Amino acid sequence: MSVTEMHEKQRNDSADDTVWVEEVAWIDRVPAPVQMAFVFVVFVACWDLVTRFGLVSPIILPTPWETWRDILFVGNNLLTGGYMLPALWLTLKEVVYGFALAIAIGFTLGVIVGETSFGEKAIMPYLVAIDTMPKVAFAPLFVAWLGFGIESKVALAAFIATFAIVVGTAAGLHAADHNARMLFKTMGASRWQTLVKMKLPAGLPQIFTGLKIASVSVMAGAITGEFLGGGKGFGELIRTAAAQLNTPRVFSLILYLSIVGLALFLLVSYIQRRVVFWHKDRVMRGMD
Repeated sequence: MSVTEMHEKQRNDSADDTVWVEEVAWIDRVPAPVQMAFVFVVFVACWDLVTRFGLVSPIILPTPWETWRDILFVGNNLLTGGYMLPALWLTLKEVVYGFALAIAIGFTLGVIVGETSFGEKAIMPYLVAIDTMPKVAFAPLFVAWLGFGIESKVALAAFIATFAIVVGTAAGLHAADHNARMLFKTMGASRWQTLVKMKLPAGLPQIFTGLKIASVSVMAGAITGEFLGGGKGFGELIRTAAAQLNTPRVFSLILYLSIVGLALFLLVSYIQRRVVFWHKDRVMRGMD
């Protein structure tokens, strides 16, 4: 080995010693589906042991196998167009309409709060005060104002989901880089141009965070409206099953509602990945 080669080898060895490499734990190398399957198996096993040894009354907590049979029954009823399908379709309309209304109201208020001193100082405190109130208590008021139809459920769903969109939009507008603001101001851009061409694109990650939170909470608003204000959706089926102490049916109906809510959440996340393609969301990376 020549002297030059020896010096090159020493430099490479020295570089290897000084480069810091993050050590990845073994559990992080396990694929996400495997981790999720493991958690599910452990959960079902613990559930089965609790029911098998009679630690909880079967009226309160059915066995996993009873619940599984009822899940298959509900799925078959939905696939064959039984009486549960119109109920699910009605609840789905309440969720979609409520989410659309929440986006319209939340985005408008978020822009007002994020762009104007009046919105930040005069409107935002009232929004925070309203959000701290128990929203379930507003359900009878929406029923009294809008009746027992779909309108009261849509209004309550939007009411519960709006605040997250307001906060996400306002935070996104405030997240714009200061240097970029000064550049737009120096170039003579109007306030509207700065909002549309700089602040909104820069704030899209925070805006979509608010949308994802709202996509989860909007389902709770629609079902709460059905619980307290009547209706013919899945919430009414759950209320009837609970009154009859049919807990397997309650569990299976809740599962299908969670699938609908998860689908809405994944839809928003998919749109985020397509629109905000430069931003990596670590929370959703394992679900891709």
